[in-house]
Amino acid sequence: MALLLTGKPTVEGAGVRLLRVFGLQEVPRFDPFLLFDDFGSDNPDDYLSGFPWHPHRGIETVTYMFSGSVEHGDSLGNSGVISAGDIQWMTAGSGIIHQEMPQGVDDHLRGFQLWVNLPARSKMVAPRYQDIKADSIPEVSPHEGLRIKVIAGEIVGVRGPVQDVIAEPEYLDITLEPGADLEHPTTPGHTVFAYAVNGRGKIGPGGAYELERGQLALFTDGDSVIARAEDVAFRFLLVSGRPLGEPVAWSGPIVMNTQEELAVAFQEYRTDTFIKS
Repeated sequence: MALLLTGKPTVEGAGVRLLRVFGLQEVPRFDPFLLFDDFGSDNPDDYLSGFPWHPHRGIETVTYMFSGSVEHGDSLGNSGVISAGDIQWMTAGSGIIHQEMPQGVDDHLRGFQLWVNLPARSKMVAPRYQDIKADSIPEVSPHEGLRIKVIAGEIVGVRGPVQDVIAEPEYLDITLEPGADLEHPTTPGHTVFAYAVNGRGKIGPGGAYELERGQLALFTDGDSVIARAEDVAFRFLLVSGRPLGEPVAWSGPIVMNTQEELAVAFQEYRTDTFIKS
């Protein structure tokens, strides 16, 4: 394992309190991934202010909801709700302006957002969405005590509904019951990390590291990820993708390859020429 991180309290948007697990300071260690946030609270004051209208270019944003919902709308006229168990894989590409407004259930909200970088050749593709409802995400149980929701990638011949993504991602929601374990092969050369959602468990060869809620493990390149739950259930996200190996120029919600491209993007945003489709 290359790195163990614990999420840090951060305020984003119009005042949303969240855990920032990794971001700008970790570039390029998580390539092609740029940012991972865990947003959730039992206090509506922590999230109802939401993320009002803001632009994105050059990236994909991935929103996965556990509890509550996020209402979204954009400059292209799209709108909808991401509810518990749903995932939205949004390719901002050449540019989109949108808002995301969280709504709790019985005041409780929990969700995750991952940013995925786009390569230079795809920074300016047309925006698109993959909106996946909870009942479209298959769940497999390769052995007793192990359940895996397959969002992207393939497990025991079952493919996740998120497909045709440049980073060739794997995105798995894994639950280990007490005493259960997992050994999962990974793709050589891909960046792989695990994030503890609930409970705690052992990660790495011989159970070398204990991971608990709010902690993330970044793995070194290898053949497999090994995990085990001991006295309590362990739920974690396992995410991997193919690195780009390209320069990153990042300011706020826009990620390009050069400072010049960033300057153009923000100039276009100021002059209302940002949207290309």
